[in-house]
Amino acid sequence: MEIARQYYFSGRVQGVGFRYSIKRLATGFEVLGWVRNLDDGRVEMQVMGDEAELKEFIDEIHDSPLGHHIQEQEERSIPLLDDVSGFSIQ
Repeated sequence: MEIARQYYFSGRVQGVGFRYSIKRLATGFEVLGWVRNLDDGRVEMQVMGDEAELKEFIDEIHDSPLGHHIQEQEERSIPLLDDVSGFSIQ
């Protein structure tokens, strides 16, 4: 079953190639969505896919070198994303 989640990552997540690394990691998973920097220094990601696939994707983010930059992660369920193809940086 497809689900969608919104994530907020805090820490040293801007200016370190965080969004580009997430986009690169996403190519290895069957997920759709986007990632962007926020003015408050956090990074927001909205992603959609099979629940198990999303869990593996998030685990991979934390297991990669990106994990060292994340101090805090907020997660919440959101409605399925409309008009999204692939995974992009906004």
